[in-house]
Amino acid sequence: QVQLVESGGGLVQAGGSLRLSCAASGRTFSMYTMGWFRQAPGKEREFVAAISRGGAYSWYADSVKGRFTISRDNTKNTVYLQMNTLKPEDTAVYYCAATLRNDGSGDVQAFSSWGQGTQVTVSS
Repeated sequence: QVQLVESGGGLVQAGGSLRLSCAASGRTFSMYTMGWFRQAPGKEREFVAAISRGGAYSWYADSVKGRFTISRDNTKNTVYLQMNTLKPEDTAVYYCAATLRNDGSGDVQAFSSWGQGTQVTVSS
């Protein structure tokens, strides 16, 4: 498995932007499809975005399409989530995750490695 550490969360006003980073350990980072999920208080963890091993393909939840962009740098073992035009409903703990599947699945159960999460709070 790969170890994951997120960073970049914080407090931002509605309409603002944040960029989350997720640093992975190990030399097999490029073997994993990487994903971002989020969990708001009292709600289930939900899929946000995923990116294929080489970065050629990406998938997004409808709620973030056109506002969020996932990217990765395999030379730095890092995946990013650029979040623009943030809304109060984007407030959640954001988690980075890894899976050996490469089909764009947003199923939480498909991801085997998880980071500790980073808090994103969007004020109105």
